[in-house]
Amino acid sequence: MFTSPEQFANATKTLFDLQMQTFNAVASKTVQGVEQVVNLNMNAARSSMDRTLNAGRDMAQAGNPKQALDSLASTLKPDLSNAAEYSARLKAIIDEMHDEFRNAADTHVAEAKNTLSALIYDVTRNVKPGSENAVEIIKAAIENAFKGYEQVNQATRQAVQNVEAQFERASSMVTPAGAAKPAGDGGASQ
Repeated sequence: MFTSPEQFANATKTLFDLQMQTFNAVASKTVQGVEQVVNLNMNAARSSMDRTLNAGRDMAQAGNPKQALDSLASTLKPDLSNAAEYSARLKAIIDEMHDEFRNAADTHVAEAKNTLSALIYDVTRNVKPGSENAVEIIKAAIENAFKGYEQVNQATRQAVQNVEAQFERASSMVTPAGAAKPAGDGGASQ
C-alpha cells in the first residue's frame, strides 16, 4: 500500500500521533497526581497546625508539669499514626499514577506494534524488483526504533520500581515499629 512517500509519511504521522496521545495522557495524570499530593500536604499541614495549637493550649492550661508532659505525650501518639496514614495515602496516589503510566505505555506499545507491523507488511508487499536492499534498510530502521522505544519503556519501569522502593523505605522510617498497618493493607507486604 505504501506506493508513495505520502502514504509512508501518513503511517509515520500515525505513530507520532500515538506518541503524543500517550504523552498527553501521562502529562494529564502527572498534573492530577501533583494536585492530589499538594492537597494531601495542605490537609496534613492544616491538621498538624491544629494539633499543635491544641497541644500548646492544653499544656498552657495544665495545672502542673506532670499534666503538661501527659498532654504532650498524648499529642505525640496521634502524630505517629497520622504519619502512617499520610504515608499510606501518598503511596495510594503514587500507585494510581504508576498504574495509569503503565496502562498508557502498554496501550501505546500495542498500538505502535500494530501500526509498525502493518507498515512493514505493506512495505515488503509492494517492493519493486531490485529494491530489496532498501526494504531491508527500512525494516531494520523501524525495528531498531521500536527496540529503542521498548528499552526506554523498560528503563522507565525500572525507574518507577526504584522510586517505589525508596518510598517504601521512607514509609518504614515514618511508620512507628508497633503501629498498626493502615486500613486496606491487610498487613500484607509487597
